[in-house]
Amino acid sequence: MRLIFVHWVYEDRGSAQDMHNYAEIAKTLGHEVVIYGPRQVKSAFNYSLEINPADAVIFIFEWTTNLQRGDQLDLVRLVGHIPRRRRVVIDCDGKYNDAIDVTGDYNHPDTSVSQRWVEICDSLADKIYQPTCHPLRPNVRSFLFHAYNPIWEMPLDFKAKHYGMYYVGNNWFRWQPMRRVLAVLEGVRAEVGRVGFVGYGWDAPAPWANSTIMEAAYYTDPDYLRQLEIEVQPPIHFHEVIAAMGKGVFTPVIYRPLFDRFQLVTCRTFETIAANTIPLFTQDAAFVREVYGAHAEELVLGPHGTEKILDVLQRSDYYADLVREMRRHLAAQHSYAARIKELMEIVAS
Repeated sequence: MRLIFVHWVYEDRGSAQDMHNYAEIAKTLGHEVVIYGPRQVKSAFNYSLEINPADAVIFIFEWTTNLQRGDQLDLVRLVGHIPRRRRVVIDCDGKYNDAIDVTGDYNHPDTSVSQRWVEICDSLADKIYQPTCHPLRPNVRSFLFHAYNPIWEMPLDFKAKHYGMYYVGNNWFRWQPMRRVLAVLEGVRAEVGRVGFVGYGWDAPAPWANSTIMEAAYYTDPDYLRQLEIEVQPPIHFHEVIAAMGKGVFTPVIYRPLFDRFQLVTCRTFETIAANTIPLFTQDAAFVREVYGAHAEELVLGPHGTEKILDVLQRSDYYADLVREMRRHLAAQHSYAARIKELMEIVAS
C-alpha cells in the first residue's frame, strides 16, 4: 500500500524522526510512505504530489492544519481523489478536544477555534485517532503513532560523561516542568556537574515567539539558568538527537502540561530510551508503567527527586539494567513495524 502522510515537517523538531522511520520500515514490509508536497532536493524525506485512488491519506496534525509548501487546492485534491474510508486523521497535539487550559498551556485559545478545528477534522475523515491510550472524546480511538526502533540503541556506558544532566528539546510550553526538575536539581547542583540544554527558546525567545502567541508558550528565565550555570546550545537535526542525549548521565523526560493532562506520547517518549543515558520521568507513575513496563517506575522522579538523582549518579550501572528492560519492552510492544501493521488495519477497517 502507498501511504501519503500529510504533515508539516521540520527536520530539527517535532516528529521528523517518526516520518523518517515510517518510510524506512514501510519499505521492508512492501509498502511506500511519501509526504505530500513538491520534491525537496536537500530534504531527507520523500515528497510527492502524485495521488492515486488506491492510496491512503494520513493527516498528521501537529501544531497546524495547514499544508507545507502547498496551495489552497491541496486539500481539495486529496479529498477528491482518495475515498473517505481511506482517509485517517492523527491528532498529535490533542486539539480534537474541547478548548482546555492547563496552567497556561492550552490546545485552543477559545471554544470557537476548537469547534472549527473539530469541524475540519470531521470534514476530512471519520477515523480520528490520538497518540494516547485514553482519548477523551467517544469517537476518538487510540493510535500511539510515535514508536521505537531498536537500531537506535546506543551502548550504555557511563565512564566518560561530560555532563551530569543533558536535555535535548525545544522550549514550547515546557518551562514549568523543566523549572520543577531544576528545583530538584538545586539541592545537588555541585554533585551533578555540568548541565546542558540543546534547543530553541531556553536562554532567549525562540524564533517563532511573537505577540500573537501566548507568552506561556515560550516563557523562560535566562537569569535563573545562568545562576545554575546551565549551558545552552543550538538545536540539532533529528539524526543527531539520540547521540546528543547520551552526553549526560541522565536526562529528564518532560512534556508540556497539556500533554501530561491528555497522557499523550511523543517522539521523545521512545527516543530517550535508546540513548546512552538514564531517563528520569516527570510523568505520573501509572502512565510510565503503562508505556514502558513495570521496571520503569523506579525511574520516576517523584517526591524524593533529589535522592533519586544522587542514586542515579552513584549507581548508574544498576539503573542501566532498568533501561535495558525498557528497551526490550519497547522493541516488543512499540516497534515501527507494529505501528505500520496497526495503521494498515485502521485504513482497511
